[in-house]
Amino acid sequence: MASLLQLLHLIFSISFLLTCRIATSNRTPKPYVVYMGSTSSSNNEGSEVQVAESAYMQLLSSIIPSEDQNERRSLTHHYDYAFKGFSAMLTENEASILSGHPDIVSVFPDSVLQLHTTRSWDFLETERRILRASATYNKHVSSDVIIGMIDTGIWPECPSFNDKGIGEIPSRWKGVCIEGPDFKLSNCNRKLIGARYYPTPEMNSIHGSKMSPAAGKTSSGSPRDYVDHGTHTASTAGGFPVVNASYYGLAGGTARGGLPSARIASYKACSKVGCSSSSLLKAFDDALKDGVDIISVSIGVNFFLSNYKNDPIAIGAFHAENMGVMVACSGGNDGPFPDTIKNTAPWIFTVAASSIDRDFRSTIQLGNGKTFRGSAINLSNLTKTRTYPLVFGKDVASNFTPTNEASNCRPGSLDPEKAAGKIVVCVDNDPTMSRIIKKLVVEDMEAIGMIFISEAEKDVPFDSGTFPFVQVGSVEGLQILHYINSTKDPRATILPTVEIPRYKPAPVVAYFSSRGPARLAENILKPDIMAPGVAILAGTIPHTDEPGSVPVGKKPSQFAIRSGTSMSCPHVTGAASLIKSVHPGWSPSMIKSALMTTATVHDNMGKPLTKGSGNPANPHEMGAGEISPLKALHPGLVFETTATDYLRFLCYYGYSERDIRSISNTNFSCPSNSIKDLISDINYPSISIANLSRNQTAAKTIQRTVTNVGLSNATYIAKVYAPVGLVVDVFPHKLVFLKGVTKLSYNVSFFGKEASSGYNFGSLTWFDGRHSVRTVFTVKVQ
Repeated sequence: MASLLQLLHLIFSISFLLTCRIATSNRTPKPYVVYMGSTSSSNNEGSEVQVAESAYMQLLSSIIPSEDQNERRSLTHHYDYAFKGFSAMLTENEASILSGHPDIVSVFPDSVLQLHTTRSWDFLETERRILRASATYNKHVSSDVIIGMIDTGIWPECPSFNDKGIGEIPSRWKGVCIEGPDFKLSNCNRKLIGARYYPTPEMNSIHGSKMSPAAGKTSSGSPRDYVDHGTHTASTAGGFPVVNASYYGLAGGTARGGLPSARIASYKACSKVGCSSSSLLKAFDDALKDGVDIISVSIGVNFFLSNYKNDPIAIGAFHAENMGVMVACSGGNDGPFPDTIKNTAPWIFTVAASSIDRDFRSTIQLGNGKTFRGSAINLSNLTKTRTYPLVFGKDVASNFTPTNEASNCRPGSLDPEKAAGKIVVCVDNDPTMSRIIKKLVVEDMEAIGMIFISEAEKDVPFDSGTFPFVQVGSVEGLQILHYINSTKDPRATILPTVEIPRYKPAPVVAYFSSRGPARLAENILKPDIMAPGVAILAGTIPHTDEPGSVPVGKKPSQFAIRSGTSMSCPHVTGAASLIKSVHPGWSPSMIKSALMTTATVHDNMGKPLTKGSGNPANPHEMGAGEISPLKALHPGLVFETTATDYLRFLCYYGYSERDIRSISNTNFSCPSNSIKDLISDINYPSISIANLSRNQTAAKTIQRTVTNVGLSNATYIAKVYAPVGLVVDVFPHKLVFLKGVTKLSYNVSFFGKEASSGYNFGSLTWFDGRHSVRTVFTVKVQ
């Protein structure tokens, strides 16, 4: 009740502020989120929730002019379980007045965030040569782990959500299965135990975006997925095993999730257009109230935020962490450029994407008999027995079109009469045009097929449906163009895609995967971990209304092949769920640490992990390395990042004690010396130092504390792998865990007088004869 009295005080004080109201030139109301920090209790139910909602309404009424009351006196969402606040229509001036009050943490625009859009689990386990161990662990696996998927909803008929053999729903589950015109209560079962949706019709009119018919459906009253993103991610994280799964014969095998026995709760907060901040926060609040154990979020901002207080995912994840619920998030698809990683708060498990040991290739056969293999997922019906005219885009340009535009197959650049019935070659000199746009341009010309010459994403196969499409690199592309120029009648054909099994090397950092360092806090290493995200087979919705998506005579596939960090995130969610099922008492940070310190840094050829260029991958690209779920079940030692660590992080980052106390609902006091350099000292499973000066006369020292979760009476010895010139020392060099001792601390010092300028990468590993506990570090030497 104390929090409600504070809210009433807030209403009074804001009413007083309004007497000093400042005129503004922008009086157009827009959607805003008002974030008010943590609740005083996580048991707010029934009458207390109603009182809180009434108080929010009074607050809204106090700031909205009387002439606008009828139109704008309503809440889009209100939050009252894990955190306080609401979303509503406000003018810029009204938002400014609210943000200036000491009892409100932040007020920010209700912006639109974007979706980060079988064999993978077998690859993760087989390549670690510990598959036999899984049979032992599966005897102890619990089916009570509940995964909350915040995404585009779910297609309940997908076979991945079969509940055969799964026991009764855990009694602690408080969630619901909301019905809709196309979603029945019976669509939920012992596997899919919950389904909610959050209508966001304002995204169309207020955010100025035009919805497609399918996107419009996602904003209607139903948890059903009309995008396929949510269905794909949910089946990857915890899907029921489905034998003989494939995408029209490709990627055949058993499709399953990381923890097939896990329960799934779907929270539809997104459409094809994106996800509103207010809906994401409501989904977080509901998921925590419902009782989920892990939350998976394959979503992120498509711009850089100035701080964590304006980030709905960071806010929701902070309160989830405080309640013992892990949040795994995709890192974004803006690679291969540095400083592009998203979802970088330390309490978020940030995931990069990698390939697996399977590739998809299509053969180009030229009229002169030469063949080239390129990357593709096409269901072409072309054959070797017939070839078609082959042309370069610039040679079928529409009138008055610049050569460069036609070569790149930009919209409006090609002449349909010239391109029809031919295979068109397009290049990639214009990075602003995606390959899907170029493919649509060529397809609209009624061309037979398309050859795309580009180094970008050439190892990430593009699904072109039944349209013959193949991508080759510049070396092969130059030979194809030379052939076109060397004959009067160039011809070619594009054959259907074939699967290349046991592909090497794998894993490799995906071209598109966003890279660190993190812009907001470089003293926290991001991404944290890497997981499969290239050409992943998982459940989908039936694509019956998309021309060219289903081969003639075939039924819509129940599975699809997708790429993105959206696909890598649920792999980590599934792995974390497996660990949670075996170690139910472990905190989110212990699970996170276990996956990071046991991650592998070698591919299936036994060599260090690489990126698409073939060069070695570094921690800004792959985090601690590729997840190894079964190894993580017994990590030996873990780094526990506590609530105090996260609050100190906020102090070091520069937030006021007032805001931190509101966010945490504590009387926490910041250390007297709170500077950003000290962020490196929070007890994280990796180490990042943003500024190590060569001129420092003394080494920079970082402290870490480890918890023994293995056998007692264990002794660990440290081994450092550091680049030439960077002096790294550990003290003590030996950690001895006697009976009754579970926690020990150590210091790591870094001295960079002789080190190379820029980023220096290395690792520190603790060995006890059975366990290898590896901590990666990155040090920027100035």
